[in-house]
Amino acid sequence: MKAEETRQVPTSAASPGRNPGMAAAGAETDATTRRRTKAESSGLMDAVVERGNLMLAYQRVVKNKGAAGVDGIGIAEFKDHLKQHWPTIKAKLLTGDYMPQLVRRVDIPKPQGGVRTLGIPTLTDRLIQQALHQVLSPIFEADFSESSYGFRPGRNAHQAVKAAKQFVAEGRRVVVDMDLEKFFDRVNHDLLMEKLSKKIDDGRVLQLIRRYLEAGMMAEGIVSPRTEGTPQGGPLSPLLSNILLTGLDRELERRGHAFCRYADDCNIYVRSQQAGERVMASITRFLADTLKLTVNAAKSAVAHPWQRKFLGYSLTWHQAPKLKIAPTSLQRLEDKIREVLKGARGRSLKTVIEELNPILRGWMAYFKLAETKKALEGLDGWIRRKLRCILWRQWKRPYTRAKNLMKLGLTEERAFRSAFNQRGPWWNSGASHMNQAFPKSFFDRLGLVSLLDTTRRLQRVQ
Repeated sequence: MKAEETRQVPTSAASPGRNPGMAAAGAETDATTRRRTKAESSGLMDAVVERGNLMLAYQRVVKNKGAAGVDGIGIAEFKDHLKQHWPTIKAKLLTGDYMPQLVRRVDIPKPQGGVRTLGIPTLTDRLIQQALHQVLSPIFEADFSESSYGFRPGRNAHQAVKAAKQFVAEGRRVVVDMDLEKFFDRVNHDLLMEKLSKKIDDGRVLQLIRRYLEAGMMAEGIVSPRTEGTPQGGPLSPLLSNILLTGLDRELERRGHAFCRYADDCNIYVRSQQAGERVMASITRFLADTLKLTVNAAKSAVAHPWQRKFLGYSLTWHQAPKLKIAPTSLQRLEDKIREVLKGARGRSLKTVIEELNPILRGWMAYFKLAETKKALEGLDGWIRRKLRCILWRQWKRPYTRAKNLMKLGLTEERAFRSAFNQRGPWWNSGASHMNQAFPKSFFDRLGLVSLLDTTRRLQRVQ
């Protein structure tokens, strides 16, 4: 059974840290150190509104751009708004009188169905939340688990995926895939505030966080009060979720489990189906009783890792498993490409490719760990076929098609036979005459990003 790590706290909110941009943590070994740290935390609001901390928070908020909140103030107007109103806002923060504005509700459709509710704070509240995050994160970071990868400095989804692969390679070939039902909507405010108060003694900070948690949500002019949840959309929510779910991490460590958690996405790796069923039942009870959270039974399962996905990836069934891209991730990319190609008949191929390339580069930067190439080859071929289909439609008339095919090197007899074959555009886009006229090298010259080539290049420089 793995022993719980010694709790650590930073010696000050502004000290340098073991992770980039984070404060260092000194070992807390006695009550004197705990009292000193608690006393220092009583002045946290002063650190939050300190000029250097606010400048960094402002830069990050502006860089992230994002939509305006309920006040309608966007990035372009934000600087002038702060010049006029910040002295008053700062004074209210220091006296504990600041009241956050309402949160704008936005419902985003989920790929699997249903909606994800985002709460978009105003830019002013995003600035304050970011400033809070920068001061609070070093205080709590030292207590977070090594198996927690989401929204932490120096940690990312790729590390979580690699760790999951290693657990399976070591013989843990059953995964307990737990989905927390509407986690961000169900966080218990009292429980979260209790955990915060153990490390923070500045009543102004605690009161402000409570107000952010309880800020009403506005949609189409209707305001809904909140008694639970920490809606996604604000800079503070990821940190608060990690603070609450550290309780789950410590329980899993206490039991000696191998697991990976990224925000509310948690996979536990065991050696048998029977062990997996036991873990699923006991951890479900723990979450309900201790953290007041519910496991979504419909989306959770005990299964082999190659039957499930984790952070967009899956694994092969081999003894030495390989990372592959999950089918749902491939489907989402195809859907996005179809959306871009709608109405492409009226645009040049070069323009269409310029619109596609940023999507393909970004997608491949995330899925560069994929060790199976067949799916990428298939996607590359499918994208080129979609582009050939656009060209075939743009040519419209059989005589135009024949003339263009001859220009591209086909014999007159073959060009006319192909142009008058009375088959549809999709069939022709995959036929040999269009493949000969527009080979991969043609699209390479136009600058189309190849997923397979990009993966090979990214993996060479890792």
